Amino acid sequence: MLEALIKEIQLTPSYAANEQVTSSKEIISTVYFGGGTPSILTADDLRLLLETLQQRFIFTDDIEITLEANPDDINPVKLLQWLQMGINRLSVGIQSFEDSELQWMNRAHTAAESVRCIAEIKAAGFTNFSIDLIYGSPLSTYETWKRNVDVVTQQQIPHISCYALTVEPRTALHTMIRQQKKAAVDSNHQAEQFQQLMQWMRHSGYEHYEISNFALPGYRSRHNSNYWLRSVNGEGISYYGFGPSAHSYDGIHRRWNIANNAQYIASLQNDILSFEEETLTKQQQLNEYIMTALRTTEGIDTNYIKLIFGAAAAAQLLKNVAKYERLQQVIVANNNIVLTGEGKLFADGIAADLFF
Repeated sequence: MLEALIKEIQLTPSYAANEQVTSSKEIISTVYFGGGTPSILTADDLRLLLETLQQRFIFTDDIEITLEANPDDINPVKLLQWLQMGINRLSVGIQSFEDSELQWMNRAHTAAESVRCIAEIKAAGFTNFSIDLIYGSPLSTYETWKRNVDVVTQQQIPHISCYALTVEPRTALHTMIRQQKKAAVDSNHQAEQFQQLMQWMRHSGYEHYEISNFALPGYRSRHNSNYWLRSVNGEGISYYGFGPSAHSYDGIHRRWNIANNAQYIASLQNDILSFEEETLTKQQQLNEYIMTALRTTEGIDTNYIKLIFGAAAAAQLLKNVAKYERLQQVIVANNNIVLTGEGKLFADGIAADLFF
């Protein structure tokens, strides 16, 4: 797998339209190791991947390099190794500080390990890190959810990503719920906990800068923010994805790699990049902007829509959003369409309804 990843990085052609090309090397400002459990890689493996990326790209001086990690993979030795090789941000899949919930979700780590790893991350010298929490499980009460969030605010954890528990089909959890061996998920319970979360984080000085993401000032995820931003000439920020199922995007063209690990490795052993690709129409680009921008604290910029997609599109969007303004689910001000706290509960549905 490591050899295949290196080969893909080396073989992938540059985005021809990218303006930040110096001596045929593109400039990148963020790297994100995720989409699995990259913290199980050895220090030498990670170092080799970073060296390959540095041969392929030019890193900015202030590059943000994030590594996803599980609490049970974190220890002082690994933390020091990660820092020394240039990894300067961690994203830790904690999910809960309650043992009962962790056991219900079949997580390998314990609450004690979660608390320990945060202390070790700080002691090692990481000032920028994020944790994931999951809300709305059948075992999560007001008291347990409050204790979870209190750990974040009291520890002044710089960034937190929070997700409602979802039960994916064909998983062990899905089977146990169907067989009534575990309680089902209640969407009203989840909505209530999300509203509590927004209130607690706001009172603790965190920015709710995207529906699932909260950060202390200056600690937004630069990498994830790139997915929601648009450049001054109206193009989406381009990004590369390497590995099975990884997506790449240049603002107009999207491609996604083959998902099967064995086939991914086999194709690269034969110097073949195995992916599918699509070219987004202007309408698809507009809908994608609506979907991503609506999730952010800045919201949809109607001036941007007017500039890139035309005055008629901006006028139609403002007409379509009027009913949500009457329901107090959006605010339209200063040429921006922004979700209210109530509207954030219905973000996906509102976005879908606004699609062209």
